[in-house]
Amino acid sequence: MPFYITTPIYYVNDVPHIGHAYTTIACDILSRFQKLNNQDVFFLSGTDEHGQKVEKAALNSSTTSKKFVDQMSENFKKLIPFLGCEINDFIRTTEKRHIEGVQFFWQKLKKNNQIYLSNYEGWYSIRDEAFYVESDLIKDGNDYKTSSGSTVEWVKEKSYFFKLSKWQDKLIEYYENNPELISPKSRYNEVLSFIKGGLKDLSISRTTFSWGVPVPEDKEHVMYVWIDALCNYITALGYPNKENSSFNRYWPGVHIVGKDILRFHAVYWPAFLMAAELDPPKKIFAHGWWTNEGNKISKSLGNVIDPYSIIKEYGLDQIRYFLFREIPFGNDGDFSKNAISKRVNADLSNNYGNLVQRISTFIIKNCNGRINQTLNFNKVDNKLIKLFEEKFKNYHEQMSIQQIDKALRSIFDLLSETNVYVDSQAPWTLIKTDKERMKVVLFLICNIIIKSTIMLLPVITESSTKVLKIFNYNFDCISFNNFNKLLDHDIEISNPKPIFPRINL
Repeated sequence: MPFYITTPIYYVNDVPHIGHAYTTIACDILSRFQKLNNQDVFFLSGTDEHGQKVEKAALNSSTTSKKFVDQMSENFKKLIPFLGCEINDFIRTTEKRHIEGVQFFWQKLKKNNQIYLSNYEGWYSIRDEAFYVESDLIKDGNDYKTSSGSTVEWVKEKSYFFKLSKWQDKLIEYYENNPELISPKSRYNEVLSFIKGGLKDLSISRTTFSWGVPVPEDKEHVMYVWIDALCNYITALGYPNKENSSFNRYWPGVHIVGKDILRFHAVYWPAFLMAAELDPPKKIFAHGWWTNEGNKISKSLGNVIDPYSIIKEYGLDQIRYFLFREIPFGNDGDFSKNAISKRVNADLSNNYGNLVQRISTFIIKNCNGRINQTLNFNKVDNKLIKLFEEKFKNYHEQMSIQQIDKALRSIFDLLSETNVYVDSQAPWTLIKTDKERMKVVLFLICNIIIKSTIMLLPVITESSTKVLKIFNYNFDCISFNNFNKLLDHDIEISNPKPIFPRINL
């Protein structure tokens, strides 16, 4: 079954930071999980390259807008493999396929009587690429600012408008009938409250700058950056060519976005799509923001987290794990070095890594690196097997609804109980008193390690792969098909090496 997941396309007025990394890794985790479910996955990322903010940034860099976005887009593209992420496509809004698709989309809206020309007058934030009513703004001396601190300016110009107000009741009905389409629940409530507060028609073109997609049949106007940017999710699939394209196969998709751009994705985008006679997104998940050692992250404070440097310092899988185990996915979180070391040492080094190391080393030393398959389990063994089945069920349900932190907790609850089982069954004692029982115990422990490792593959891919190689697991068999069944073959161990060195601050 097809599964389509997207990051937002990242705005190229600045270099990538930990927030961009967080969203991309989240999509990668969910993409890999669905692949283990044998789904046909399409994972999209890309860059948003138009708008007044980009035009100004290019001028400040003394270069053309095109050269500026070419350079900045490459920064985002190169980060993806560094994060251990595997995408299917990278869309740029300056590409011909995108521009042609957006212009077709515009003409479709116009044909459906969803667009009209009028005059716009109101507050506009260049940084947010968004329009605001005065009640949403904060008085700052003689000026106004948004709640996020961005400045606004009074804009008065001719503009094309989208009939957003027409879709208010349809959006309310749609979300009330499908409350699971926006997560977490607090974000769903926020969106529904905003819509019920009243939707006004949306200005969707500008004439005060030129760096944008030209409006068809009116070259004085360029498209408002959000109607341009949001269409990337369908133009990357070949829209408007619905025949022999990925569009029919994969759309609608799942969008993972930061909470600051939820309104654009959960209000404007579904309305645009419905107006163009297309299906709205399948799911929109809005995650929170990170602080750094308790402080808001900002360039002025000099505490922006560079994903390259933090990963080089702690390790890729260590950071991937920390980001999605430390806080509930959807909440805000604090990025601290002390928290990283505590989480990695407790979970990855002590709980998981130590279990892998001591069991694999014991089998190498005492069993010639081989444990035979067995089903000769007793009551204590069956209790652990039942726990595994329960925790896998929880894991699968939680990952299916983007509760990544809860899914990870299920795995590590299982690993903790497996460590208790190891200590209580004491194979180092059984080797002297009951070798056959020892082999049963070791076979079950190896099963739990291998199954837990496969569940961890979407999050800590490199390390999980190393562990599976220690247990000589056949990578062609990695899937959640018949996952509850124990292995039906002997287990061979080779080259046990520490996977997670402790972090010392």
